[in-house]
Amino acid sequence: MADMRKPRIEKVTINIGVGEGGERLRKAEQVLQEITHQKPILTISRTINKDWGIRKGMPIGCKVTLRGEKAIDFLKRALWTRNNKIADWSFDEEGNVSFGIADHTEFEGMKYDPNIGIFGMDICITMERPGYRIKKRRINRKKVPHRHRVTAEETMEFLKEELNVEVV
Repeated sequence: MADMRKPRIEKVTINIGVGEGGERLRKAEQVLQEITHQKPILTISRTINKDWGIRKGMPIGCKVTLRGEKAIDFLKRALWTRNNKIADWSFDEEGNVSFGIADHTEFEGMKYDPNIGIFGMDICITMERPGYRIKKRRINRKKVPHRHRVTAEETMEFLKEELNVEVV
């Protein structure tokens, strides 16, 4: 039974928000593909913002979702850029973690290219336990009970043990 209580990383989502389409968005996609070795998909705006010149349905960024071994490998590289430290306010009550990296050139092996520029990115880690499938399945879908949900403290403990992360 203890095996069903052990939290795990369900997915890691990496997002670069550009705020506009065109050339800059294409460059952001290229950066994301180099870092993750996976083809990014576009994120589409849902609302209108006249101040920023954004219309509904317009591409404004790109993202990649990593799962399994790829996710853990990427996380190790991303946390290395932050000296394996995450602030305690980066955790939500569901045990998920979000943090940002201001400069993509901080990744190992990435160099500054004046033609591309500098892109920051948001990284979100989604945590779950075995048994979370009940909220996603098509037939007989149910909610995950509160006693089985992952807490922020459990995620902090998991990251300390598995990835040597220091929570500041």
